[in-house]
Amino acid sequence: MKRNKRLLVVFISIFILVELCRGQNNRRTEVNVGVVTDVGTMHSDIEMRCINLSLSDFYSSRPQFQTRLVPNIADSRNDVVGAAAAALKLIKNKQVMAILGPRTSMQAHFMIDIGQKSQVPIVSYSATSPFLTSLRSPYFFRATYEDSFQVNAIRSIIKLFGWREVVIVYVDNSFGEGIMPHLTDALQEINVRIPYRSVISLNATDHEISLELSKMMTMPTRVFIVHMSASLASRIFTKINEIGLMKEGYVWILTNGITDELSSINETGIEAMQGVLGVKTHVRKFKELEKFRARWRKMFPEMELNAFGLWAYDAITALAIAIEEAGTNNMTFSSVDLGRNVSELEALGLSQYGPKLIQTLSQVQFKGLAGDFRFFKGQLQPSVFEIVNVTGTKERSIGFWTEENGLVKKLDQEQQSVGALSTWKDHLKHIIWPGEANSVPKGWEIPTNGKRLRIGVPKRTGYTDLVEVRRDPITNSQVVKGFCIDFFKAVTEAMPYDVSYDFFPFEKSDGTPAGDHNDLVYQVYLGKYDAVVGDTTILANRSSYVDFTFPYTKSGVGLIVPVEDQVKRDSISFLKPLTWKLWMTSFFFFFLIGFTVWFVEHRINPDFRGPAKYQASTIFWFAFSTMVFAPRERVLSFGARLLVITWYFIVLVLTQSYTASLASLLTTRQLDPTITSMRKLIEKGEKVGYTRTSFIFGKLKEAGFAPSSLIPFDTAENCDELMRKGPENGGISAAFMEVPYMRLFLGQYCKAYQVVEEPFSVDGFGFVFPIGSPLVADVSRAILKVAESTKGRDLEQALFKTKDETCHDPVTNPDPNPSTKSRQLGVDSFWVLFLIAFAMCVFTLGKFSFFFFKKSQVNNLWQEFNQPDRDSYLNRVEKCSCSSNRHMPDNNTQEINQATNQSDTINPTSVSE
Repeated sequence: MKRNKRLLVVFISIFILVELCRGQNNRRTEVNVGVVTDVGTMHSDIEMRCINLSLSDFYSSRPQFQTRLVPNIADSRNDVVGAAAAALKLIKNKQVMAILGPRTSMQAHFMIDIGQKSQVPIVSYSATSPFLTSLRSPYFFRATYEDSFQVNAIRSIIKLFGWREVVIVYVDNSFGEGIMPHLTDALQEINVRIPYRSVISLNATDHEISLELSKMMTMPTRVFIVHMSASLASRIFTKINEIGLMKEGYVWILTNGITDELSSINETGIEAMQGVLGVKTHVRKFKELEKFRARWRKMFPEMELNAFGLWAYDAITALAIAIEEAGTNNMTFSSVDLGRNVSELEALGLSQYGPKLIQTLSQVQFKGLAGDFRFFKGQLQPSVFEIVNVTGTKERSIGFWTEENGLVKKLDQEQQSVGALSTWKDHLKHIIWPGEANSVPKGWEIPTNGKRLRIGVPKRTGYTDLVEVRRDPITNSQVVKGFCIDFFKAVTEAMPYDVSYDFFPFEKSDGTPAGDHNDLVYQVYLGKYDAVVGDTTILANRSSYVDFTFPYTKSGVGLIVPVEDQVKRDSISFLKPLTWKLWMTSFFFFFLIGFTVWFVEHRINPDFRGPAKYQASTIFWFAFSTMVFAPRERVLSFGARLLVITWYFIVLVLTQSYTASLASLLTTRQLDPTITSMRKLIEKGEKVGYTRTSFIFGKLKEAGFAPSSLIPFDTAENCDELMRKGPENGGISAAFMEVPYMRLFLGQYCKAYQVVEEPFSVDGFGFVFPIGSPLVADVSRAILKVAESTKGRDLEQALFKTKDETCHDPVTNPDPNPSTKSRQLGVDSFWVLFLIAFAMCVFTLGKFSFFFFKKSQVNNLWQEFNQPDRDSYLNRVEKCSCSSNRHMPDNNTQEINQATNQSDTINPTSVSE
């Protein structure tokens, strides 16, 4: 009865409008147009009243127009077939020139085919499915926005908050499925995974809805996108709230199919949607729109005007303009030969007016209530979407999305004003999330009632400091411990949500390893394990089928070789600190300095006088006694003293350098590696070792090692034993180890081995997860937190604490005094000092010679040298001896007397001192 009353009201309104038009001008041409709608529904009532108001406003403001549209309503009965039948009825009985409607995308699909066959334009103001565009019918016009236009706004929201997984919930019909290809592509562009799609039937019972929601509750994903009609959304969100999917940590994002009709949802449904986000069609405010809204509220206070009503208002206006432009000629349908067997659709004939009408309709442009109205490729093009947050009894605007600037708080805000390191608060206003939470949900959690993570752990026989799997003899349970396990536990504690897990050793029934690390990683790809925790190196070939977190250890592969002492200590080791050139140069300068001092001093200094034999011995004695800075003879002249001081400094440097070099030579082990590079190992065909179950075996084969020359080892002790044996006794010449193993090994055997090269560049250890797992990003962030904290440093120090107190960590604490090969001291280290000594000698000799030849002639000088005046000489000696309180030894005096007695003549000439 209520439905019949509403239908009667609509017919009366249309009848009155038509009569008014007729009364104004009987000469105007009436043009029949059809309106296919679900008569009796709230949506239909709003849209039909908007159509009536639009025609009234349009023709009252344009009395000069020669055409008047006459709407003919046909009830689709909320059914796909009913809509098609209504369209056929309008074309056949009323010969309408165009049809407005239908209400839903499913109904429009069949009507578009009918319009194509009969050349009657179909103008829909509410069918939004992208599937309709794929029909590519020139007779279909969409006076609304296609659903795919909003996926970029949804993508921007997901990207802004950094969520990595999304579950899509949509209705099981062409309206729900139409958006899926576009939404999937948009999310893939930002690497967002869709682990599940929840498809709900339009006629699903409450029990079926509850079962589907319970399934979603056990999933770790906490971000949901909902695309369906407002009526179905109201039912679903009521169940969502009852089950507990609207608690803190959940995110619900609505498409405009729901947000544009929130006013039609009852109070219970709105209360269940508290905290959800939505993308809503934005209608810019301007004066004419506000006037129309005020008039609407006054005329129909019980009805809430929505965007679809505004599009219906603009759609009939566009149709009226197009028909006026097309004129009234040839408004007929072509006849069909009914004598032959034809279908009812073919019996309709072809509209001769349709081809011209679609041309004028495509060119219509005007400022409508919903914004600028212009068809582009048969549909309207949006430029702005509004982002809303449901709080209280209605939605609250928190921002906008524009094609130029993305997400902004205000439409006049430009993207340039938002920095690259901005947060979501720079793009959107304050958001109240489900559960009245103020913090942004993480978007992914391990559900408490969901399954626990199955984590595979490698079974090792060596290097158990990293990973150790053993069975408790008392409880007979598996015990998993080690640095990798402790670090993973610290990481899970640093994560923003709880992660429940169980460790499963990768072993056979007899307790032996079930395979190497490649086999273990492959189990994650097969789905046997949800993750792998252990000493698993990040490799390119492994990352092709699993995802790795950030490395939590140092990276690289080191070549470790034995070292040996290169110094050969023997009876002449004391000569090795200096090169033979330096020895010879030093002896030469000893003689040169002694001779120079004697040459200058012997005429005035009795310590340098006497027989030739005595003077020669004095020269050598004086020169070499300077090594201990204790010469017996005194030096009187200034030039000789300056020369001796210079020589003292040079001797000090020489003796100290010699002492230091000799001490280093005799006391320090000068260790050199037996092998210096991997290339030499390959050239000599040496046998080398590698850690068992490691990827290094494959790397070594690729590098050129023969498989027969590769010997695996399990423990550090095993490696030490093999290298001590050497290749001659079935051992190895060198070993290849990853950095963590290398640090453990050298922390125990640092005195016998050395790292000489890192031939392979690889990442460190990482945790393994399936490809696309959102845990990878969260665990990687937690790894960085732990690594930068004192907890990470404590774990690393505890692992790499050396067993030998004299050893050191080769990575974090390199040896401050490494043993290096000693270098003999040569002339090149002291040439400047020798040059200075030589210059001083030349200067002293030159000065002495210059003054000597100036005051004496050569002959007198020769006589003075060969026939010294004995009395004068003795007087001088006595005078010098008395002044210095020193006496020459008796034997020296006797030698002087003998030398004096043997003189033939006495030269009275004396040289001034």
